[in-house]
Amino acid sequence: MRGKEQALTSRDSSLVIDNLCDQARVQSVAVTCFCFDFAAQKEQSPTSMLGALLKQVVGGLEGVPVEIVQAYRDQKKVIGGRGPGLSDIVNMLQTTSSEKHTFICIDALDECVAEHRAKLLNSLNKILQKSPGTRIFVTGRPHIQDEIGRRLSGRVTTMRITPRRGDIISYLRSRLDEDTTPDAMDSSLEAEILKKIPEDISEMYVKSAALRKLP
Repeated sequence: MRGKEQALTSRDSSLVIDNLCDQARVQSVAVTCFCFDFAAQKEQSPTSMLGALLKQVVGGLEGVPVEIVQAYRDQKKVIGGRGPGLSDIVNMLQTTSSEKHTFICIDALDECVAEHRAKLLNSLNKILQKSPGTRIFVTGRPHIQDEIGRRLSGRVTTMRITPRRGDIISYLRSRLDEDTTPDAMDSSLEAEILKKIPEDISEMYVKSAALRKLP
């Protein structure tokens, strides 16, 4: 059921991200997003994830901040050259997000390896300490709720969303309509899918972290 749950959650997240992007067109804000994938857990480290967010932020700037340019130049001086480390990327995100209101959207955080998730949340907390105007939107299953609150210093507002049966059926119908091999499924199998999956799908929620200025 993991794939279907993630697809439904991702659709909810995309609505939030689309709304933020619409606001960004008329306001001076940056919107970044990253979706964790269970099948790519080993590749999605805190360094690669935050690096992807940094790339999105820098791509929306009129010019690259001097601090970031210098950091990359310093890395090139190392024998053979290398990419910036986690602490370097955190510093760069602190620089960019402190100059411009930034929304960081992270989908399916529960699919992140536990060790990586701890480092990621600690890094996000460091960014927030230097950039109180930054806001973070996170989705995941309930079992990571306490960890998020603890590592982000408790500055979290949570919304729990349980999918309605009608929404699940509508989503399944849309996916079935996109099937490229419709002859492989008869009406009885389709009816069984539309009956069984809505009954078995587990609860999901959206956690929205509205992080305010530190006291």
